[in-house]
Amino acid sequence: MATTRRGFLLTPIVAGLAQNPDLEAGFTSLFDGKSLRGWSVQEGPETAFYVDEGAIVVHPGSNFPTWLRSDRRYENFDFRGEFFLSGWMDSGVFLHAPDHGRNAWAGFEVKLFHQAQDVPDAYGNGSIFPLIAPKAVYVKNKKEWNTFRVVFDWPHLRVWMNDTLVQDLDVETNAELRYRLRSGYLGFESLSYPIRFRNLRIRELPSKEKWESLYESPSDAGLWFVSEGKPVLQPVGGVMRLEGLGHIATKKQYKDFELHTYIRTSRAHNGGVIFRSSGGGTRAQRHYEIQLHNVEGAHFPTGSLYHYKRAQYPRIVDEQWWLLQLVVRGASVLGRINGETVLQYDTLENVDAGHIELQAHQTGTWVEFKRLRIKG
Repeated sequence: MATTRRGFLLTPIVAGLAQNPDLEAGFTSLFDGKSLRGWSVQEGPETAFYVDEGAIVVHPGSNFPTWLRSDRRYENFDFRGEFFLSGWMDSGVFLHAPDHGRNAWAGFEVKLFHQAQDVPDAYGNGSIFPLIAPKAVYVKNKKEWNTFRVVFDWPHLRVWMNDTLVQDLDVETNAELRYRLRSGYLGFESLSYPIRFRNLRIRELPSKEKWESLYESPSDAGLWFVSEGKPVLQPVGGVMRLEGLGHIATKKQYKDFELHTYIRTSRAHNGGVIFRSSGGGTRAQRHYEIQLHNVEGAHFPTGSLYHYKRAQYPRIVDEQWWLLQLVVRGASVLGRINGETVLQYDTLENVDAGHIELQAHQTGTWVEFKRLRIKG
């Protein structure tokens, strides 16, 4: 038996693992076989993933929500690799994972699981976890390597396990998937099983998303103006911090759009994201407000369409980043927080273009935004 540097035993693996396979045309290696260069451990100790005998290994001492994240985001791609199973093992491949939040809900997870199944379910190997069962389960679990391939060319998602096509989806036809992120990080899930990965490579496919930045860096502060009161806008690198009392607004106006941003607030902060506004914050003649108020018992907690419809409380954590997705089309608005739909409303009366405004509700509290983007 071969003992790893972590002190637990693994059955010997065939010598000469392919650390640098002959890459298919157009592919780029994502693993050099020697280090975690190009990857970083998230939400856990740096020892949660390590390299041993030419493979990336999950340390059994680190559990969910720890995961290994690619340094780069990807949109459309052909992603290939291998994973090693020995008995009961459980993990997953994350696709389009967010900067912060729930990877398998804001993005996608292809489940990696040891169990052979005659009747596949939504929790088995090759599933889009935990929603869509694979067409078939073909898995080798007796100290064997398995291959995976994921081709994501939005809206089409196809997955192969051991050269067997197990998923062939148009995600826009699925209500649970159609609003998930169209780009993000690749990753591997830690569930404390010492699963191994190797021969990771990717071929990027043409991009289809066209976003307009509302704030990515201090140079974007000029896209905004004070529309009411005396708010204090502080651009700090990739973060836009808002304090004081009042509103800032985009110089441009928007009618139908999709807005994404990461938000972090002080404890029990009260504020809002205003859309289709004629200008002037909550005093505007016409406007709608998505509430930012992390108080479960509030009349309109975070995610609510203020005055119109209470959101399902999203259970976010004060002073931690979370993802807001806001989709406005005609008379409808949909709000998602950390990959969960918390608001749907279909009878907006104001369908005219207007400003996006951000509210600083009271002195002594703050709200921060990053990767604030919009597209028509």
